Amino acid sequence: MQAMFGAGCFWGVEKSFRRLAITDATVGYSGGRTLNPTYEQVCSKRTGHVEVVLIEFDENLISYKSLLEKFFNCHNPTHNHSQATDINDQYKSVIFTYDDEQENIAQDYKDQLDASARFERPIGTLIAPAEKFWRAEDYHQQYFDKK
Repeated sequence: MQAMFGAGCFWGVEKSFRRLAITDATVGYSGGRTLNPTYEQVCSKRTGHVEVVLIEFDENLISYKSLLEKFFNCHNPTHNHSQATDINDQYKSVIFTYDDEQENIAQDYKDQLDASARFERPIGTLIAPAEKFWRAEDYHQQYFDKK
């Protein structure tokens, strides 16, 4: 199965998800209009793409809901277009869903979290159908493991 999340700079998001029992995590871009975008193009604010992490997972090992828990805990979902000092549409808080079941689970989880008043502000995370995933350049993959 696949899941795709945007939660700020993809380096830290990827590292967070790699701590889970997933099959793989790949950083890249999605949600924009430029074909096969480069990092420089995405940073230009003209492609419409978001930095995302594509998660491969086995439902027998980890649930989609567990992935959502990690997603909502690895960034501030009330900041829709920024995370910490990263301010740009490429850092949107977004859940890209692959089917109706993922969409329903994500929406229910978001609604419950919003109703819990865990956050002082409303959750701004977007939930949208998955679009084409464009793999980021090799130097972005598992970036923190290379440092």
